[in-house]
Amino acid sequence: MRVDMITLFPEMFAGVFGDSIIKRAVDKGILDIHFTNFRDFALDKHHQVDDSPFGGGSGMVLKPEPLFRAVRYVKETTAECKSRRVLLMDPGGAAFHQEKAKSLAQYEQLVFICGHYEGFDARITEHLADEAVSIGDYVLTGGELPAMVIVDAVSRMLPGVLGSEESAPTDSFYEGLLEFPQYTRPREYKGMQVPEILFSGDHGKIREWRRRQSLRITKENRPDLLKKANLTEADRAYLASLGSGKECPDSFR
Repeated sequence: MRVDMITLFPEMFAGVFGDSIIKRAVDKGILDIHFTNFRDFALDKHHQVDDSPFGGGSGMVLKPEPLFRAVRYVKETTAECKSRRVLLMDPGGAAFHQEKAKSLAQYEQLVFICGHYEGFDARITEHLADEAVSIGDYVLTGGELPAMVIVDAVSRMLPGVLGSEESAPTDSFYEGLLEFPQYTRPREYKGMQVPEILFSGDHGKIREWRRRQSLRITKENRPDLLKKANLTEADRAYLASLGSGKECPDSFR
């Protein structure tokens, strides 16, 4: 996958993209990340990319010309990419979630428009980006941090990025539920024990235990997710039992 960041501050990405899983994905040739500073596409002598809003108001608004030119440049220089999505980082955009990460992972190229200041000229939102995306109901200084979050989430969906092909499907939200608890050595620490079922060697019972733990944790922490999760009749019966006094045996807790 090719990733293009259209940003005024390309140096912000060095720490996140220069370490850990994303760096390994770049080194393997799975990710190809490029940066375009859209100030280079402002043609006036001061390279101005923002201006005061029509109608009055505080702050500065990003002008359309530099961003339209920058996106056109990226598209023209990557014409070989057969599938592309242009994403505008905007707190007013659609909420980013795991299903969106899986969907974006199908594209050959993702182009991120990262803004600053008071916002974008509306023509950028309406005519330049394919969609506006938000990572939460809050406002950040710019679009660089949300773009990093989305690239990190999407890259985990790409074959070969994670050390194990089973890692992504067990992540929280991948199947609409929060992840089950994980344990490692030592088996006992300061009186805190690892659940016995994990040592049973019965992989069917372990899968069932993990599924029920995911259901329990999701119900406790994010019950809203259960409305959209793909639940079986056994899942629904287990959820109904929680708090009813008819919960499953201790070995399944």
